Amino acid sequence: MKSTMHFFGGKVLPAMLLLSTIMLVGAAAVAKAEGAHFDYAQQAAWSEVHGDRQSPIALDLDKATPDFDDDADDGIRISGKTRGAIVLDNSHTIQVNVLPGNFATIRGRRFQLQQFHFHTPSEHVLNGKRYPLELHLVYRAKNGRLAVIGVLFQEGAANLAFDAVMRRVMRAGQAEPMREFDISGLLPTDLSYFHYLGSLTTPPLSQNVEWHVLSNPITLSSAQLDDFHRYYTANSRDLQPRNDREVLYHQDAKR
Repeated sequence: MKSTMHFFGGKVLPAMLLLSTIMLVGAAAVAKAEGAHFDYAQQAAWSEVHGDRQSPIALDLDKATPDFDDDADDGIRISGKTRGAIVLDNSHTIQVNVLPGNFATIRGRRFQLQQFHFHTPSEHVLNGKRYPLELHLVYRAKNGRLAVIGVLFQEGAANLAFDAVMRRVMRAGQAEPMREFDISGLLPTDLSYFHYLGSLTTPPLSQNVEWHVLSNPITLSSAQLDDFHRYYTANSRDLQPRNDREVLYHQDAKR
């Protein structure tokens, strides 16, 4: 599938804008190159030499360990607005690479958002249910540790933030800048989550990922799901064994 990309951003000095654009285009090229090396129809070939902490897994509230610590530092605090981004079809998903400077505090530690992307149907199964779409917000700490926030989508009201992303894929090539992108439009108000240690869900399947899958889905319309399916109809990894890993359930302190 042909790769397309589109830059949108705010008021940035020309030199900084150019440098940031080059950085993001470079990241897009890497993503494109990696995407050429795997096929969702041949997943059995992915797992030949990997460990026992793979993702995704099935998540069940009755099988999770309650995280009773009321410390607010165990929650998730996200900086919603980004300064700009590139939207691209990288041959295995629709991905948004963001400019540096968007941070989140996750379980007391600071991470910087690298990119976010989508899988259909959902990779994680929640309480026995597989959802039509799953968003992965990929964050990195200074020490290289990855934290991913997973957001599940169910059909319902249209999602304006999702629309903003998909418009820039479908209208790639038109210079239509966006002053900022608000990630909070892709999040529920209740940030309760399941937490476990796992892996990337695409090759190289590295086991250095701290997963935080939100337990409250958000909505998108059936028409929006159809828009995504114009690009991908099945880009999710099969469920992996839990293998006695502890899964915590943390209830949002704001509730």
